[in-house]
Parts: sequence; structure tokens; C-alpha cells
Amino acid sequence: MKLFDFFTNIGDKTGSLGSIISAMGCAMCFPAIANIGAAIGLGFLGQWEDLFLDTLLPFFAWLALGINILGYFSHKQWQRTLLGITGPILLLLSFYPWFQYAWSTYVTYSALALMLTVSIWDLISPANKRCNDESCAA
Repeated sequence: MKLFDFFTNIGDKTGSLGSIISAMGCAMCFPAIANIGAAIGLGFLGQWEDLFLDTLLPFFAWLALGINILGYFSHKQWQRTLLGITGPILLLLSFYPWFQYAWSTYVTYSALALMLTVSIWDLISPANKRCNDESCAA
């Protein structure tokens, strides 16, 4: 089970970090995050803006969503799982059904911030199983 925990832990960070870096490459869509990316030397990513926005950002959001759902089976903390899946779900909703609304940009930024916050929280305080196998089965 430790290998499963390792992969869910790495996958969660990969999904969140990948989403943030993908957003840093999209200056037209995410000017605030792209400016931070350019300040740390990621300005060259702007040439692949279409790839980041159409492919990589949704891929990393789906990855973070799936890994957080799988992580529930190792730590059995539904509150932590709910917080972990909220960011990717909001990000995917802001891209597809809500993209036509002006407020979807705020949802996208909030979702990226939430994904980053949950990842940092998971680094500082990793999820541990809070019950034995008999009480978790219920």
C-alpha cells in the first residue's frame, strides 16, 4: 500500500504543478499568472500557448482529480478528498461549460490557487489513514 500512497502523493503534486505551469504559459488567458511565469524565466512558454490551454491544462486537471479520488482509498478522509477535488472540478468547469461567462476567469484563478494550496497543505501535513481497516469499511 505504500507504493500506492507514493504514486497518489506524486500524482497530486504533478497535477497541481502542471496546471500552474500550463497557466503560466498562457499570457492571453491568464495575464497575472503569465507575468509571474515570465518573471521566473518561463516567458518562452508563450509560443506553445494553444498546446497548454487546449491539452496540457485540462490533462493536468484531470490527473489531479483522478489522483485525489484514488487518494481517498488510502487515507479515507472524505473532507480532504472533497477539498482536493474541488479545485480540478472548478478548473474543468471554468474551461468548458462556464467559459462563455465573464466571471469564469475568477473561477479559473480560484481553482488554480486552491489546487496549489491543497498541494502545499499535503506537503506540510500528509494525509494519513485515521481509522483501522474494520472501521474504515463502514
